[in-house]
Amino acid sequence: MINAVTIKDVKLKLAELCKQKRQSYEMTQEDLSEALGISRYTIQKFENGKNATLDTVLKIANHFHLLEKLHQALTDLEESNDINSLY
Repeated sequence: MINAVTIKDVKLKLAELCKQKRQSYEMTQEDLSEALGISRYTIQKFENGKNATLDTVLKIANHFHLLEKLHQALTDLEESNDINSLY
């Protein structure tokens, strides 16, 4: 049986990464919400794996200096797809 990654898996992984980063910066959810200009409830929902807008995810990634890594991962994926399409 193939072990497929689900959307829920990715949401939970992103949520855990956000929480770990926030805690490593010794920030509360309230601190992060004020820094990003979004509600604490939005941060809480995201950290619990609930739906978040792409804008929220990118704001969080940017705040924790992860935007470049995310962009690089997408670029790498795009390049690997280009290579596979040649065959």
